[in-house]
Formats: sequence, structure tokens, C-alpha cells
Amino acid sequence: MADTKSHFRTTEIGDFPCEGGMLKHVTVKSPALTARADCSVYVPNQVQRGQSMPVVILLHGVYGSHWIWNGMGQAHTTLQALIDQGEVAPMILVTPSDGLWGDGSGYLKHNSQDFERWIVEDVPQLVHEVTGNAKDAPLFIGGLSMGGYGALRIGASHPGKFKAFSGHSSITVFEEMGQFVEEPLERYDIEDPDAVSVITAIQRNQEHLAPFQFDCGIDDPLVEGNRTLHRQLKEADIPHEYAEHPGGHEWPYWTKHVATTYRFFDRVQKSKS
Repeated sequence: MADTKSHFRTTEIGDFPCEGGMLKHVTVKSPALTARADCSVYVPNQVQRGQSMPVVILLHGVYGSHWIWNGMGQAHTTLQALIDQGEVAPMILVTPSDGLWGDGSGYLKHNSQDFERWIVEDVPQLVHEVTGNAKDAPLFIGGLSMGGYGALRIGASHPGKFKAFSGHSSITVFEEMGQFVEEPLERYDIEDPDAVSVITAIQRNQEHLAPFQFDCGIDDPLVEGNRTLHRQLKEADIPHEYAEHPGGHEWPYWTKHVATTYRFFDRVQKSKS
């Protein structure tokens, strides 16, 4: 429905109770996209309205949407289990769509829509309005494949916004998008070609970087790109964490290793408390 007091012209919310929490599916009219956009928000029962709980944004890969991290990767149930076991403190999980341009927007600004601003500005505001969580709550960002690319690049580009960032099986250079999308890369109409590189984003902001980590499966077609990024970071003496594990570019890998992202974010948050 329309709400003149909201950041969004329209907001539609569907609540789906889960064991341990509430999964909310939300559609808003995004100012950044000038179009409707979707987002899922998982709120554990340990989170009460009006608190200032950490917020984890997880970005999906090509072909997917807001539902896929939870539907295919069980990201919300993994988080809830870690909270219930006392391994991580309560946090809110947010899984936005990428804006649904072509096979994947890359979470970039292009073609008169700002898919990066959707993630950086609109999504945190959506969480605040939908959950009542504090507007200045700690923000973390992670993702897989194209979403790992988005998380690494956006996390590095906005060091004051995110407390830490993490990528799984990440695309590390924009050209690797060509392995997955139908659209010619020229159609992305990028204004600043240098700005789409993960290493460039990190180097441009290396004096103010938040902690970050990334990993990749040893059988993943993107592993060489991840190794190259790791090597570039080591040569530039930029602190980071990198790991390789058995597995490929597939949901069993991401379902297992998303727990690494939660534990990493929790460790960073506790170190700043």
C-alpha cells in the first residue's frame, strides 16, 4: 500500500512464520531503481522490535532473486541454528533481489538504474521500516558468485557503511560475468570501467577498509580469479582472510560455508563491542 511517511512510495509485506523466527517477503517501490523490488527479511525470535541488532545482507548470484538464499541455501535456518547454539549473537538476515535486470544486474549502476544504491541505501531503510530495528544498526554484507562480487566491491567502496564483508565463490572482475549472462557486457553501459573491479575498489579505499574474507571451492571455475585476487592483496599488503575448500560452484558449497560468513561477522561485531 502507499505510505507518504515511508522512504518508499509503496510497500507490501507477507509474513511467513518459521521455527525460531519470522520470514518476511517484502516488495517496495525503490527510489534507486524507480521500479518495484523484492527482499526477504528473516527476524529471529531473539530479536525484539526497537533493538539495534546487526543486519546481514546476503546477495544472490545470477538467475536468482530474493528467495533463493533461503529457499535453496537454507541461509535463515543455518543462522537460526547458530544463534540457538550460542555460536553467534542474534542478527537480522536480509536477502534482496539484485533488481532483476537481465540474467544479473551485477549490483552496479547502469542503464538508468542504480542497483548499487538499491543495496546500500534502500535495503537498510527497508529493514528499519519493516522490523523496527534501529536505523543505525551495524551492517554487514556478503554474497555468492555475482553476489560475492557485489559484496566485495560494495563493501570495499563503502567502508563507513559496512562493518565487514564476505564473498563465497566470487566473481572478482566484471569480465567474468560474461561466463554466466546472456546479455553482452556492453549492454551494462558502465560509466566508470575502473569502478567495476574488486581490486580497484579495495585499493581505492585501503586506508579505511573494513575487515573482509572470501573463499572458493577448489573445483569452482572461478577459483583462479579468487587466487589472483588473494595474490594481489598479499602483494599490496592488504589484510584479508582467504580460504579454499572442497567443492564447486554449487548450492551444497554455499549452504555449508555461509556459516563461515555469520561467524566472521559475529567475531568482527564482538571485537568492536
